[in-house]
Amino acid sequence: MQMRKVLVTGGLGFIGSHTVAELIKAGYETVIVDDLSNAELVILDRLEQITGQKITFYQLDISEREAAGKIFNSEKNIDVVIHFAASKAVGESVKLPLKYFRNNLYSLINLLEAMQSSSCHNIVFSSSATVYGQPDDLPVTEDAPFKKALSSYGSTKQMGEEILEKASQAIDLKAIALRYFNPVGAHPTGLIGELPIGIPNNLMPFICQATIGKINELVVYGNNYDTPDGTAIRDYIHVVDLAEAHVKACDFLLEKKSDQSFETFNIGTGKGNSVLEAFETTLRYIPVVNEYNPASFCSYFTKPRL
Repeated sequence: MQMRKVLVTGGLGFIGSHTVAELIKAGYETVIVDDLSNAELVILDRLEQITGQKITFYQLDISEREAAGKIFNSEKNIDVVIHFAASKAVGESVKLPLKYFRNNLYSLINLLEAMQSSSCHNIVFSSSATVYGQPDDLPVTEDAPFKKALSSYGSTKQMGEEILEKASQAIDLKAIALRYFNPVGAHPTGLIGELPIGIPNNLMPFICQATIGKINELVVYGNNYDTPDGTAIRDYIHVVDLAEAHVKACDFLLEKKSDQSFETFNIGTGKGNSVLEAFETTLRYIPVVNEYNPASFCSYFTKPRL
C-alpha cells in the first residue's frame, strides 16, 4: 500500500513540528514548507532524530504566489494539506493589521489555487477559538455564532474559514477547520517545544523563561476578572494531543467519513485554568535550576486589565 503524503505548511513551528512527529508515527509521508520567520532550522534535525526518518523540507514563503506552485510541481501525489503557516501574535496583529491580512489570507488562497491545479482535494486548516470573539455562553460549542473579532489575527481566521467554506462549495475540495484553544507543553523527548523567536506572545514560554532566570519579572495583566483569583482563565491543551487531532482529521478526510465539504471542530479540554494557577503549578513541579529556588524563580505581580 502506498504511503499517504501530507504537506505541512509552517511545519517547523510549535504546533506544526509536533504534528509532523505524530504524522510520521501514524505512517504518513510528510513534506514540510516553512519560511523560518518564526522557527529554527534545527527543529528539522530534531524531528529527524525523533522520527528516525529523513524529512523533505522547502524553505519558501507561500504568501508569495509562485511558492505554493513550486512545491506541488516538485511533490507529486500530495493527498492532504495541513495549513499552519500564518502570522499568529494577537497583540502584533492589532498594530500591524495589513501584515496579518497579507500573510494569512494570501498564503491560504495561493495554497488552494495550487491544490486545485494539482488535483489535491483535502485540507486541514489551523483555525482558532478566537473566531468566536466574546461568546455569550461557555463552554463554547461549534454552533456558537461568530462575534466581531477582537484582533486582526482573529479576523483572518474567520475569513480563512469563510474562504474554505465557499471554495469547498464551488470546487472539488474537502476542508476541516480545527478551532483550538491554548496549546502548551512539549514533545516527550524534550527535543521540540515552544521556543518563540524574540519576546514570547503566549503565557507558558514566559513562565518557562522566568523559571530559568532568563527574565526577572513576570507581569500578569488582569487581576480584576470575575474568577476565583482575579486572573483570566483559559482552556489549555497539550500540544501532542492537539497534534494527534490533526492526524485524526487527515484520517477522517482520506477515509471519506463525511459527505460534508466543510466541517469545523473545537479542540480543547473543556476545563479552564487561571494564569496564576498555571504559574504556581509550574513552580511546584519544576526541579531546582542552578542557584534558583523553585519558590522564587521570578517575581511576579498583577495589574488591572485596561
